[in-house]
This record gives sequence, C-alpha cells and structure tokens, in this order.
Amino acid sequence: MPAWAQVAVAEDRWAKEIAAFEAEDATRPFPEGGTVFVGSSSIRLWDLATAFPGRPVLNRGFGGTQIGDSVRHVERLVLRHRPATVIFYAGDNDLAAGRTPQQVQADFHAFVTRVHTALPRTRIAFIAIKPSLARWALIAKVREANRLVRAECDRDDRLGYVDVDGPMLGWDGKPRPDLFIQDGLHLSAKGYALWNTLVAPFLE
Repeated sequence: MPAWAQVAVAEDRWAKEIAAFEAEDATRPFPEGGTVFVGSSSIRLWDLATAFPGRPVLNRGFGGTQIGDSVRHVERLVLRHRPATVIFYAGDNDLAAGRTPQQVQADFHAFVTRVHTALPRTRIAFIAIKPSLARWALIAKVREANRLVRAECDRDDRLGYVDVDGPMLGWDGKPRPDLFIQDGLHLSAKGYALWNTLVAPFLE
C-alpha cells in the first residue's frame, strides 16, 4: 500500500503545520500562477524570499515528511494556490524509513497525478534526493530512486529534474562537508546557495 493511502491510527502529526499554513493563506493570499515549493525540511528551511527576490514564491515545506505526506495534503499545500510551477523535494526520509526506490517513484507519480488531474498545465520540478554525509550508507538507494524519478520526468515535458547529486560531491566523490550544517543532513548557507543556482532556471 502506498504511504499516502495508509490510514493514520493517531491524529495526523502534521495537522498543526497544515493549519498554520491555512491561517497564513487567509491573511496573506498567494497569487495564482506563482511557484510553490513543497516537501520536507530541505524546503522548510530554505529562505526563498532571499534566494529568489521579486519572484512569487511560496514555502510549503514541513520537516520530517515523506513524499506520501505531500500527496495526502496536496489540496491544501498546492492545489488551492493554482501555481504555474511546483518545486518538489522529498525522498530521503522515505528511504531512511525503509521505503524502496520503487516506492519513492510510485509516490512521486501519485503526487504528479494529483496535481495534473486538477492543474494539467502546472510544471513540476523534482529536486534529486541529495547525497548527504549523515545518510551516505543509503547512496545506492538514493541514486536508484533518482534514476527512476528522472526517467519519469523525461517522459513528460511538464516535469523537470534538478540534478543536485554531482554538484554536491567533492574531489573524493563524497558529499562536500561545507554544504551541510553540523548534523551532516541539512544544508548550510553554502548548500542553499548552490541549490539556488541549480533551481533558478526552473523558475523562468
């Protein structure tokens, strides 16, 4: 069963975050046709206003999430804003929790299907699951998941793939420590500066 279809036994752990987003929407409506960034903590911690000044960008990242969480809440996170572009990042939490690369691709496909059913002209760019120091043991699964998602993106001209794997590696083939904060998982200011340059073309 896909993660997004599983029925939660307890109250949705993201209820407060989603409610906070909706409260913000009520006081500061986001214009249609902008860019919504959605996904896990790598999105949540991104200072989008500074990274992309003058552009209509909206941060709807919530930390610790898997792809299925964005599928489950896609109406409230994405569809209500009717964006022209969605920038999506998630997947490393999925693999760390034991989901397979094939399940990651299937869940991303479910997200794409939900968005394009409602907004068939919206472009969606998937930021590749990043190679990180903290989860280097998962790199084979990370790259297989990225390969599967990239193949899907190549089949649909409404989809884009932001390759961050190679640019985040050093001369030794390992993740560059300067791109991460102390935990070796979340991005540093230098890490986000790199992502800014890689993602910017997808906002054109």
